[in-house]
Amino acid sequence: MADWNPQQYLKFQKQRTQPSRDLAARVADRNPRTVADIGCGPGNSTAVLREVFPQAEIVGLDNSPDMIEKARREHPDLVFRQGDARQLEGTWDLLFSNACLQWIPNQQELLPALMSHLNPGGVLAVQVPNNGEEPFYRLVQQVVSEPRWGFDASPEYNQALSPQEYFDILSECASSFDLWEVCYQHPMPDHAALVDWVESTRLRPYLQVLGPQRGQELKEELAQRAKELYPVRKNGQVILGFRRLFFTAEK
Repeated sequence: MADWNPQQYLKFQKQRTQPSRDLAARVADRNPRTVADIGCGPGNSTAVLREVFPQAEIVGLDNSPDMIEKARREHPDLVFRQGDARQLEGTWDLLFSNACLQWIPNQQELLPALMSHLNPGGVLAVQVPNNGEEPFYRLVQQVVSEPRWGFDASPEYNQALSPQEYFDILSECASSFDLWEVCYQHPMPDHAALVDWVESTRLRPYLQVLGPQRGQELKEELAQRAKELYPVRKNGQVILGFRRLFFTAEK
């Protein structure tokens, strides 16, 4: 699996951190003593949790060595460990996960397993991207599926479930839960920025396989074809819609 590029990911730090803030706000009244930030990336979501829960014992977990290194360097006052959500140990008052679980197959088994690591009354708080219908994301899927790039399927699993599927899973493993969506409208300076946005996430596994030269060709084509889908606004920017699915589930 291709490792993550923290610098590329944090080009849009404010936009990527906002869902963490919104999700943390929904559980701010919980006063947890122990918190695990699953898929903490470069630590921006873990820093949000420290702001909201200053008295809690908080650990950021991520399976990317580069992300953990970046998190430790940027947030030396926080605790980070390299690890996989499927290998979580112990029990916690709050399990928090921002834009991570969509990378893990078989969420039908993963979510009940995570719920089993909650203390009584504990909460699982999750956000996953649900943006497959956005025109630029449809374009990415269309282009990488063209035969000339050589991909029969995505090199890595990357798929959120539908709200209905999450509803059914949580109905069986949580005592109560809330499920909602938010569509963020992100201003981008130009069409190339749309490619920058997905370079460290959805495009990452494809670029790793293609290598620098072919990867650059793919990025340039996406930026060019995006011009047909995203008109320049009056201020010279373009707007990327990004729909995200949230849920909180209590044990």
